[in-house]
Amino acid sequence: MTAAARFSAADHAHMARALQLAARGLFTTTPNPRVGCVIVNGDRVVGEGWHARAGTPHAEVHALKAAGDAARGATAYVTLEPCSHHGRTPPCAEALVDAGVARVVAAMTDPNPLVAGGGVAILTLAGIRAEVGLLEAEARALNPGFVSRMTRGRPWVRLKTASTLDGKTALANGQSQWITGEAARADVQALRARACAILTGSGTVLADDPRMTVRDFDIGRQPLRVVVDSGLRTPPDAAILPALVACARAEPAARAALERAGAEVIELPGAGGRVDLPALLAHLGQRGVNELHVEAGAALNGALLAAGLVDEWVAYVAPMAVGDDARGLFAMPALATLAGAARFRLADVRQLGGDLRLTLLPA
Repeated sequence: MTAAARFSAADHAHMARALQLAARGLFTTTPNPRVGCVIVNGDRVVGEGWHARAGTPHAEVHALKAAGDAARGATAYVTLEPCSHHGRTPPCAEALVDAGVARVVAAMTDPNPLVAGGGVAILTLAGIRAEVGLLEAEARALNPGFVSRMTRGRPWVRLKTASTLDGKTALANGQSQWITGEAARADVQALRARACAILTGSGTVLADDPRMTVRDFDIGRQPLRVVVDSGLRTPPDAAILPALVACARAEPAARAALERAGAEVIELPGAGGRVDLPALLAHLGQRGVNELHVEAGAALNGALLAAGLVDEWVAYVAPMAVGDDARGLFAMPALATLAGAARFRLADVRQLGGDLRLTLLPA
């Protein structure tokens, strides 16, 4: 039986509302998932809640508090299986049991190995009807990084590029301000704001001296900034510092200078004197990074793509052409046949001002 057949129109409507609530934590819940909850008694919504920040009450707790005694005999719609373990907050599954709800509908099973069905087991043992799978795709789409970190041990890698129609990111002399317009640049700030960390390469640091910070969004934090710098060329006065700097080999004097400037330097040697990118992603996963936003040059873009580490590509395209001598998007070895091309499928296309934003996923 499909999820559509198992659940009513009212179930769909209440879970859709729970997903809307969950999205309110888009910029703030890291490293926790974005979760929303709606509690319904009969045909009346008696409580709503969402998780706002790690260490604060979860969505179910907020919704139960709003519902009060009306939670008894009610149905709770939650976008992620209620947690069953003691972390910084008590288990939400036990809170639902104590409140006397009769039914819990979860959009998806929690991929966290500490939960992974444990919440449903607690509910079922207490005699609560627990069902999973309503609007699961939408729930997963809201938390790609959390799912990735729990199942693969690494963040969801979102690569952002801004280019001309002929695939160029800057003129041969390096000029790139501004290829895309104001609306596209504002949209990039939203992508940065939802990320746990922002990744760039030392070439971009040396050429542009970017800060790689979130502007125009008051989210109460700044994502961790990460620089891939094989030869430790990042200057101690770089605007991006303090940051995590990953190198292949740390020359002691250069390392000491960066550390005095507030950098954290880690050595992750890979093939050819380069940084081991899979090892870097694993390290970021261990640090609780869910979504990794990449704004880099052709070398790092190409290395990530060639290694199969790009989970999502957000391409901003301006309707202009600048010619062959301008700088391209990806530095990669030449292909002998098209069979070796990296292929993507369009997940979303929309116009932002005078530019296009293409959201692509690996084919």
